[in-house]
Amino acid sequence: MKSNFPEEYLMLSGIQHFQFCRRQWALIHIEQQWQENVKTVEGQLIHERVDQPLIREKRGNKIVVRALPIHSHTLKTNGICDVVEFNKDENGVYLPKEDAKFTILPVEYKRGKPKKNDEDVVQLVAQAICLEEMFLYDISEGAFYYDEIKRRVTIQITTEMKATVKQLFEEMWGYYHNKYTPKVKVGKHCESCSLQHICLPNTMEQESVKSYMQRYL
Repeated sequence: MKSNFPEEYLMLSGIQHFQFCRRQWALIHIEQQWQENVKTVEGQLIHERVDQPLIREKRGNKIVVRALPIHSHTLKTNGICDVVEFNKDENGVYLPKEDAKFTILPVEYKRGKPKKNDEDVVQLVAQAICLEEMFLYDISEGAFYYDEIKRRVTIQITTEMKATVKQLFEEMWGYYHNKYTPKVKVGKHCESCSLQHICLPNTMEQESVKSYMQRYL
């Protein structure tokens, strides 16, 4: 299928992998390595209930759109928002088809509970940047729905957070253009990594996964 974009764009969801572990992101998005574990499968099942393309519901003054394709030519990324809520508000952006103004709230669904680090947050902020570019509207708030706690958590999206995400994408593009896979930095995060059996953190510090797999096969 021919892409609608002028060049290959990075997957937006990859910023979560990149923030969690640069090497994990490179293994998935540069070396095309992947291995599922229970967590990734559970996450996919949750998203199957949400990612029903272009489903649109109207609830009073609210419009809920599921699996909305998004992109940013500034970040050179594209992806899908789990849910975007458009709430009727005179201070919002004008939508011609509705002949009214709406605020925009991206909502991301997650399998677990709120994390101490910010890999979920940077993904949501990246979605906000895409929506801002598409609708020409400033987005200062987003939300998560965590399946484990069955609750929505709203966060404020600041200018500083958007700047951080833009810097992360610049770094990601640098790795991608140079086809660079960082060496292992063993840590506690390795225990929950879906690629730990491919990455092999205890034995792979001097050899790339690609060369290892070619030699092994």
